[in-house]
Amino acid sequence: MKTTDKTTIKIEALVKAPIEKVWRCWTDPNHIIKWNNASDDWQTPFAENDLRVGGKLLFRMEAKDKSAGFDFEGTYDEVIENQKIVYTIADGRKVSVTFTEKDNEIMVTETFEAENTNPIEMQRDGWQAILNNFKKHVENTVSAMNSLHFEITINAPVEKVYKLMISKPTYGEWTKEFNPTSRFEGSWEKGSKILFIGSDEKGNVGGMVSKIKENIPNKFISIEHVGLLHGDKEITSGPEIEGWSGALENYTFTSENGKTILAVDTDSNEEYKAYFEETWPKALNKLKSICEQ
Repeated sequence: MKTTDKTTIKIEALVKAPIEKVWRCWTDPNHIIKWNNASDDWQTPFAENDLRVGGKLLFRMEAKDKSAGFDFEGTYDEVIENQKIVYTIADGRKVSVTFTEKDNEIMVTETFEAENTNPIEMQRDGWQAILNNFKKHVENTVSAMNSLHFEITINAPVEKVYKLMISKPTYGEWTKEFNPTSRFEGSWEKGSKILFIGSDEKGNVGGMVSKIKENIPNKFISIEHVGLLHGDKEITSGPEIEGWSGALENYTFTSENGKTILAVDTDSNEEYKAYFEETWPKALNKLKSICEQ
């Protein structure tokens, strides 16, 4: 019987960060969607990761101009926290990732079986580019932001929670906890621009300039904040938006026995961390009250 040996490709990156941070950024979907692209014209708008033996991983990878896209899926064969991950891609190829501490840095080594469609060098370059992007994300972007998690169980079906959360009249009601005049202008459709607006005590209008990075109805919404709104002026570049540009605000809807578990994962700079930790639970409780009426 004839057998065909698969070509194995090995890539590496030395990451200057503690192992706990490296592991979290590699395995947390809220981080994966920020670094899992080989070039700036591609993105991962959605990721799921059930990190356990037999668990599934799913990354939606697509061109930003929507000209191409695919789902990257796999099943975990081995998971040793802070040390090693082995999984099998949906097409049967094996991938192994090891994390080795070296002089207060982490060597991330990824070994994968090549596919037969594209040249070996192209595959190596593509996977290495993604790994390099991961290194950059861990060492630079992540250090400036805090990733905050909030969760609430709502006694209402997921379709109702999803609808009331983003409908104009009810959106303004539950987000009053952040600002009494809170509202949005724009569309919740994937790829759309959306403005989150509020006025201060003097009537000055401000808010966030954002885009909908992903919207899977009744399942997941990802908002990417790209700038600030001052009156009619949208500021999307310059030092004023440092610490906010690229920040994500993600909503995950999980249906469970007729109820909805709503999880919110949001980026925050240090200045607003305490404020969000106090205000987000209030806002989610208000949304819960609206949905359970």
